[in-house]
Amino acid sequence: MASVSIKHRAEYFALRVVAVIVRGLPRKTALAFGRLVGRLGMKVLSGRYCLAKENMIKALPELSEKEIEENVRKNFEHMGVSSVEMLRLDMLKVGSDDIHHYFDLENIHLFHEALELNRGVILLTGHLGFWEAGHFIMSELGIPCAAVAKPLKNPLSDHFFERIRTSYGTEILNSRKGARRILKSLREKQAVVVLLDQHISPPGSVVTDFFGRKAYTTTAIANIAMKHQVPIVPVFFLRQSDDRYKVWAEPMLILSDDGENAVSKNTQRLTEIIETAIRKDVSQWFWMHKRWRVKPDKVKDSEK
Repeated sequence: MASVSIKHRAEYFALRVVAVIVRGLPRKTALAFGRLVGRLGMKVLSGRYCLAKENMIKALPELSEKEIEENVRKNFEHMGVSSVEMLRLDMLKVGSDDIHHYFDLENIHLFHEALELNRGVILLTGHLGFWEAGHFIMSELGIPCAAVAKPLKNPLSDHFFERIRTSYGTEILNSRKGARRILKSLREKQAVVVLLDQHISPPGSVVTDFFGRKAYTTTAIANIAMKHQVPIVPVFFLRQSDDRYKVWAEPMLILSDDGENAVSKNTQRLTEIIETAIRKDVSQWFWMHKRWRVKPDKVKDSEK
């Protein structure tokens, strides 16, 4: 484990205290607590609030100022609720009625159809809704699963959340170790969950259009899927008004490696799939992330 500072220990202690509280509450009360924490976060995390608002204004120019304010508020509430749900994730019981009680599943047969090709499957998703629920759902569906994740800076907190994620059998793949770990899991016929909507600096990325703005997106997934003809199944998890979740899979993709700039074109295609899903409820995406970092002088004329 990486070195642990006093700050790390203090953060971890606070995390454990909050975890004990929200795990001891009825779910409805715990989620209400999460919404309250989210609203408080708007005041305390003023920098994140400004970033989320700026990102939303630039990405969604069709929305009025009032609509932007409303969606930013909902976004912070959503992040508070999602944090509480994550702390309670391993309380969902495999083999019980929990999967039907809390989730509406659509087109889940597509996971099995993709696995039948015997090449593994890449589950494409983003930081939308309660994406962490996939650990429980894949286990319930009997699908061996691995998930690519970036380690937290606090090693104690990172270990805490990894323990929750792996409680249903998910293997966590360190994103810093690259494509080799993903390929290994695919060769073992696993479903590998990849979140494609975060900034990745060059050279392992290309410029894509995301909500009408230029953003760097990793090329690793397109490269793997093209070279090994691994099927990709998009899957998303959106919270509904009753605090249940709509979980849906979209038709399987087999990416072609023909033609000039195939990697860039396919990466753009995958990015557009994620954007379309986000537009179903823009308040449930991670707007407080520095997603758009492409400087104008770094964009080729052909990409402008």
